[in-house]
Amino acid sequence: MKMRSMTAVLGLVLAAGAMTAQAQDIFNGAKALDYTRQFVAIGPRWNGSPGHAKAEAFLKKQFAHDQLEEDTFTANTAVGPQLMHNFIVRFPGKKKGVIVLATHYETNYPLRNINFVGANDGGATTGLLIELANYLRGHEQDGYSVWLVFFDGEEAVKSWSDSDSLYGSKHLADKWKADGTLPQIKAFLLADMIGDKDLDICRDHNSTQWVLDVVEKAAEHFGYQSYFFQQESMIEDDHLPFVRKGVPVADVIDLDYGYNNSYHHTAEDTMDKLSAKSLTISGDVFLETIHLLDQR
Repeated sequence: MKMRSMTAVLGLVLAAGAMTAQAQDIFNGAKALDYTRQFVAIGPRWNGSPGHAKAEAFLKKQFAHDQLEEDTFTANTAVGPQLMHNFIVRFPGKKKGVIVLATHYETNYPLRNINFVGANDGGATTGLLIELANYLRGHEQDGYSVWLVFFDGEEAVKSWSDSDSLYGSKHLADKWKADGTLPQIKAFLLADMIGDKDLDICRDHNSTQWVLDVVEKAAEHFGYQSYFFQQESMIEDDHLPFVRKGVPVADVIDLDYGYNNSYHHTAEDTMDKLSAKSLTISGDVFLETIHLLDQR
């Protein structure tokens, strides 16, 4: 029998470990991509458009048999009052407390005339959350309740500023503060622009350090750490209204979309830029993050 060198044996062990980690994938990124494709096929979905109404109907259909709440409100925007709709889907758990997983679903209002469909920007994470709901329906929640939130009005209506952005998340943070919901939230996880084929999730300095550490540990569980936190930034996103009210948050976002971010907020943000692999990675990490938070 020919003896293998220690280097060769070590290589086999590492390869077997990688195969084991790959076998642990629990999220169906291909299905999430298909939901994304269906959703993006609606076309532009800026506030007040026919596409926005179709997007609302799409979400209602997906969650028709779940604990779905439609949170309708009028936002005083930079171009006048606009009717907006957040959607909250609740999956009850056995432990007292809530983990929120959120995205926005509308497209950019100032880009309404360029056929901007937001495949990665709002589309991919909508597909991600819909497939996460399929997983949650099939697995009893022994830990905290999990609430999925689809925000309207994340984008600026005229030009991004503190007053012209994040309409849906500001409204819901205020509402949940008034009705006593905020103290129940153990962690708020925001998903944004993470269907990109070239996945590179940024460490956000506006997020809560310990929640980011849990996300990083979840990524390490699958051997996905190279896709996370190689870059750092301070990000303004739908988590900010909750940060300002003391909720522990993590914004899980890939800010580098295309060469030099060339696809972001352009008509090039289309389905061909996305991958099932990136959605599998993102979904696996969110589910493992929920599992780790349940253990705290």
